[in-house]
Amino acid sequence: WRSSATCKPWQSGRFLPRLWERCQPPSRKGINTTAGQGQQVGTQEKQVLENLEMPLARRETESLFQEQPETGNQYLEDALLRSYLKTHLPPKVLEEVDQDLERFGNRLLTKIRPLGWECELNPPVFRQYDAWGQRVDQIVTCSAWRKMKEIAAEEGLIAEAYERRYSNWSRLHQAVKLYLFSSCSGGFNCPLAMTDGAAKVIESLGIPGSLKNAFDHLTSRDPKKFWTSGQWMTERRGGSDVANGTETVARKQPDGTYRLYGFKWFTSAADSDVTLTLARVADAEGHVKQGSSGLSLFFLKVRDEEGKMNSIQVQRLKDKLGTRQMATAELWLDGAKAELISAEGRGVASISNMLNITRIHNVIGAVASMRRMISLSREYARRRVAFGKLLKDHPLHMQTIARMEVQTRGAFLLLMEIVRLLGLAETNMASEQDQLLLRLLIPVAKLYTGKQASAVVVEAMESFGGQGYMEDTGLPVILRDALVLSIWEGTTNILSLDVLRSLTKSQGEVMSVFFSTVQKKLELASSAAKLEPAVKRMRVAISSLTRFMQAAGSKGALTMELAARDFSYSLARIYTGTLLIEHAARPDASSTDISAARRWCNQELCPAATELENSSYEAEEALQDSALVYEGSPAHGSRL
Repeated sequence: WRSSATCKPWQSGRFLPRLWERCQPPSRKGINTTAGQGQQVGTQEKQVLENLEMPLARRETESLFQEQPETGNQYLEDALLRSYLKTHLPPKVLEEVDQDLERFGNRLLTKIRPLGWECELNPPVFRQYDAWGQRVDQIVTCSAWRKMKEIAAEEGLIAEAYERRYSNWSRLHQAVKLYLFSSCSGGFNCPLAMTDGAAKVIESLGIPGSLKNAFDHLTSRDPKKFWTSGQWMTERRGGSDVANGTETVARKQPDGTYRLYGFKWFTSAADSDVTLTLARVADAEGHVKQGSSGLSLFFLKVRDEEGKMNSIQVQRLKDKLGTRQMATAELWLDGAKAELISAEGRGVASISNMLNITRIHNVIGAVASMRRMISLSREYARRRVAFGKLLKDHPLHMQTIARMEVQTRGAFLLLMEIVRLLGLAETNMASEQDQLLLRLLIPVAKLYTGKQASAVVVEAMESFGGQGYMEDTGLPVILRDALVLSIWEGTTNILSLDVLRSLTKSQGEVMSVFFSTVQKKLELASSAAKLEPAVKRMRVAISSLTRFMQAAGSKGALTMELAARDFSYSLARIYTGTLLIEHAARPDASSTDISAARRWCNQELCPAATELENSSYEAEEALQDSALVYEGSPAHGSRL
């Protein structure tokens, strides 16, 4: 997009900016994409070159002639999504949701995707002072970003989950719309994640009177009323350790409100209307309590009624690798007026609802980025000619995309399982077992799909050859934005430890629920002959995981900590594989459903058991880990 082209760098219904179109003659012809017509395609490719009536001097600098991949209505082209909805939604709900998603898919194609590209081209700008030297701390966003906010309201991308028109299926309907919206949103999916999280926190508190107005704004379908929310947690010490990293102090005022003082080092969606944040309440002597029990949760408006900053100073906007479309800032809170909304000292517990929602949004973004890249890759394979035939006619190329497709299908079904369980919980229809399973699967899915997304997007980028590396194709944007998914809302290791906490908190009951759920799903598929090898491998993996649990449980805390990552991967692979088997066991399942389940189960399903057998989790190995890392460094030989 650094080109000086005078034409708009996007076209309705297209993914890639067509900056080169201005120099193409009207006589350019496409390449026939009929399968198996390698020789014919080669002839047509020559004909295309012969038809290019341009001087040799120009041809030397503008000689790359490839058809860009074109995708249509995302909903109509997503076979797995449509088959899942047909299988699970009640007929009346399916009829209405299907119509809504087809309409939304058309809007994405013609209106929203071009706006998303415009957001990428016009990132937010920080204007600290006006022309007369007055400090204004204004974050200027582009018109497309503001239009995205209006569209989010109109489409009910937050409201859908809280109106509950479809009872327990409302959350799934919302998640599917967000899944379709994510890769076209120009980064606006991120503020929506935090807005959804804020609404969830307020709802979990019973929507107290003082927050009723805020809740109505956060869940509004009216673009003029709709608010977005930030989530201001990270401070100068940074990271996930909010218990020890939060320095912000809250001082109570005579009117019962609080004033916040502190530095928020990483505030996503800094242009939002409101935010939730953590702080330590100071007592009469000005002392605060340290640790997580000293943290309380606050709600505040970013600007006052006159539009002035709420005693908040913007230090700078972050210069990020990706998600550049969204303003992320460093903020000084210098007496920001706020409302205490949790019980004093219960901030971490109260914010957990927000974290669960934002982690699910992270999964949505991960699956959406994988699906988007595969959609483009498969379309490109129908158009790109190499070595005399289309890419789709090269078996190795198709095998590579197929492997990515299996990963994406598994991730999608895991996402749907989580939002299905969440929908049950939100409508008081979830059993205790459902709630335990949801608590376990959220961090498992977040950590695993984040890693999947990075791997799949990089692999898919490679399928475009050198074009995948070019900024003006838009492909690097998808890669950059995907890389945050394994970092935001907890890194892989942090979430792996959270998985262990869910075991400890339930005293191991969650694993009993996990095993029984998986076994029930496999029983339903046991009569399908074509799935027999996959079911057999899955049962072997379950036995291996059971043995791992027994052996690791007798070895102490260090073993489980060292195994946390592999253990979480094992849970993800086993549960996802079971979901793929379940989907493939449907009476109307396709051969591709069966193939996806079989291929998923051919990978190593329980790496934790394998590594335990390899003695990877012994104390001696932990010492050797440090020795390997620090050999040759100044720290080598010191006590680490």
